[in-house]
Amino acid sequence: MKKQFAVIGLGRFGGSIVKELNDLGMEVLAIDINEDKVNEFAPAATHAVMADTTDENALRSLGIRNFDHVIVAIGDNIQSSILTTLMLVEVGVPHITVKAQNDYHEKVLNKIGAHKVVHPERDMGIRIAHNLVSKNVLDYLELSDEYSIVELIAGDRVHNHSLMDLDLRAKYGCNIMAIKRGEDINVSPAADENLKKQDILIVIGADRDITRMEQDLFDDDSD
Repeated sequence: MKKQFAVIGLGRFGGSIVKELNDLGMEVLAIDINEDKVNEFAPAATHAVMADTTDENALRSLGIRNFDHVIVAIGDNIQSSILTTLMLVEVGVPHITVKAQNDYHEKVLNKIGAHKVVHPERDMGIRIAHNLVSKNVLDYLELSDEYSIVELIAGDRVHNHSLMDLDLRAKYGCNIMAIKRGEDINVSPAADENLKKQDILIVIGADRDITRMEQDLFDDDSD
């Protein structure tokens, strides 16, 4: 069965989620208080409606509790975001993801029962910053305050060395989850796997350990 999603708030973040879920073949209800936004995203959604989601009766009339997952992507109106989330919790939506504007907003959302809180602008800023600082970092995903998953591009220092030779887990506390070589991806590579220049390593570990490993092995002087 297709999962049913509802997206509340059709700004850039909410609108992109509607389009992507639709492309993935999911059923999507797009909701916004602005009629122009509703009309704009109607072609990309299963249904699109104009509604004030801070009104519990309006939410109930949409059958919101029957959706598997509701994403609250309301833009700058923190009060509306909080009230909408509270209504969703009270009607019993099984999974609620909310976009937070700042850390205080996140604390309130967590206290009132949001299941997941995201900071898309902050997270994208972190990823871009890591990419700018090092030419070897292709992508960066923060798992917690201390742990991350990073895509590193292999250079001369690791070329033709096996994972066993490099012994990254013992020396740096980092694990290689996968290696991408061209169109091929090797998940959980064997210890005798030889790395090649331009391989992309998907690494998980503590931020400080990843940084140390990157500086030692991946920060090549040459391009």
